[in-house]
Amino acid sequence: MKSEYQYHEDYIRNSRGVELFTCRWIPSTSSPKALVFLCHGYGMECSDSMRECGIRLASAGYAVFGMDYEGHGRSMGSRCYIKKFSNIVNDCYDYYTSICAQEEYMEKGRFLYGESMGGAVTLLLHKKDPSFWNGAILVAPMCKISEKVKPHPVVINLLTRVEEMIPKWKIVPTKDVIDAAFKDLAKREEVRNNKLIYQDKPRLKTALEMLRTSMNLEDSLHEITMPFFVLHGEADIVTDPEISKALYEKASSRDKTLKLYPGMWHALTSGEPDYNVDLVFADIINWLDHRTADPASLTVTPIRAASVERVIVDGVSNGQRRRPKRAYFNLLCGLNGGRLVPRSAM
Repeated sequence: MKSEYQYHEDYIRNSRGVELFTCRWIPSTSSPKALVFLCHGYGMECSDSMRECGIRLASAGYAVFGMDYEGHGRSMGSRCYIKKFSNIVNDCYDYYTSICAQEEYMEKGRFLYGESMGGAVTLLLHKKDPSFWNGAILVAPMCKISEKVKPHPVVINLLTRVEEMIPKWKIVPTKDVIDAAFKDLAKREEVRNNKLIYQDKPRLKTALEMLRTSMNLEDSLHEITMPFFVLHGEADIVTDPEISKALYEKASSRDKTLKLYPGMWHALTSGEPDYNVDLVFADIINWLDHRTADPASLTVTPIRAASVERVIVDGVSNGQRRRPKRAYFNLLCGLNGGRLVPRSAM
């Protein structure tokens, strides 16, 4: 039986010279309906923790592209250290727009997909270039700080005074997010055993960057104009469902959809029992299919060809980080060539 998609891994180099891991799932039976760009959550990565998402969307006819942020997953950099949140946004923008500049994808619709902190990345990508993206899927997004956990301004001020002196210190106390996010015990254990996922305390500057980003987004939700589908578990205690309600109510988008799932937790697509995950993905694919049914109705903003530096690697396998070979060259859009690995659909 022919595989429904092909999976590919690669490395690119960002504008700061850091090597970043990228992956993609491409339908093998037909031209993709549209392009979907993944923005993963804090401490997470794309190739493993978002594999289910890539497989399901590719099997439904969408070309799916992911990138591990600097310091996350298989990418290089200090583990889970976010010096500037804008660096993540700019890296995603540079790489994802370079894909859109490829001749075979120039006229395809472009959709963003963000989970948790990736929801903030998604919204900032939209704000960076409001007319470029055709829509977004936001799963339990981080775009507002719940009043239940918002730090006192005095605390923020004190931490800000020392962040440049001890930016990488792991001094921010947090509850066990994995226990709070993943309902299914077997899936929770899989996450704990995934060495690519950061499971230590947040670094000081990282925590402050996430806090500032959330607060800035909260004050500018009315500037969101793209079509979006926001999904949230009603029993989520990692990101408050009220956050998604605020986004839905304040955004200026004409095409916006909110769905709350009773009893579901934070990790809607990877931490729930299979029957709940099936329900969530059915809703996501239905939303995408409805907006890509008539390709002529999608307005695709023209883009000039972009150059992304690709890094030749000796493969990445079995969840182990392998450092790229020291050989580099500029490749238009950073995707031609490379290793294609057919996988069976799940």
